[in-house]
Amino acid sequence: MAKTSGSKKRQVDRDGETVRQRILDAAFTAFMHKGYAASSTLEIATRARVSKRELYALVGNKEEMLVACITERAKRLQVPADLPVPRDRGALEQLLASFGAQLLREVSDPAVIAVFRLAAGEATNAPEVAQALDSIGRETVRAALRKIMTQARAAGLLDGRPQELAEEFGGLLWRDLLVALMLGVVERPDPRELTLRAREAASAFLRLYPRA
Repeated sequence: MAKTSGSKKRQVDRDGETVRQRILDAAFTAFMHKGYAASSTLEIATRARVSKRELYALVGNKEEMLVACITERAKRLQVPADLPVPRDRGALEQLLASFGAQLLREVSDPAVIAVFRLAAGEATNAPEVAQALDSIGRETVRAALRKIMTQARAAGLLDGRPQELAEEFGGLLWRDLLVALMLGVVERPDPRELTLRAREAASAFLRLYPRA
């Protein structure tokens, strides 16, 4: 009996997670099509084919849906906890190039660019969109880069403040690409171009910053 009960509980958990994901997908679609301020929880519940009661129970209010949507995408921008600490400048360059390429791939995804556009468009009517994007999405990236720079500085591979080093590398990595993607004036670069861009940024960064 215990085994059967456990199986039923797992099925309920899976079903609940499936419905939750459906709600988040519906919320994201509504936000993109109508804007955050103009999207109602009723419309999102209708899109997700759930009741408002179920919507609130599984996800929460509209702002919590927004936070969940951004958090889900931000998870892919974290540096793994078991990432090896770079021991020389060559390893550091490889690490920056690898993480930079991952960052470019994830953030240049059309769905992520749509979130940036949403935040810019809703800056006046719904500033909480920009606040959530900055505190969850962009801070995830900043924290990941700070971690890399802190480890590199501790190993004597760089000289400077980790936060400033992280910002400098981010600037070299993106240049004007993010703005151009948001404006829709350029196409998303292919994976090979993004990888090359990340390698060039890592190389340029290490030329600018000597050892500690």
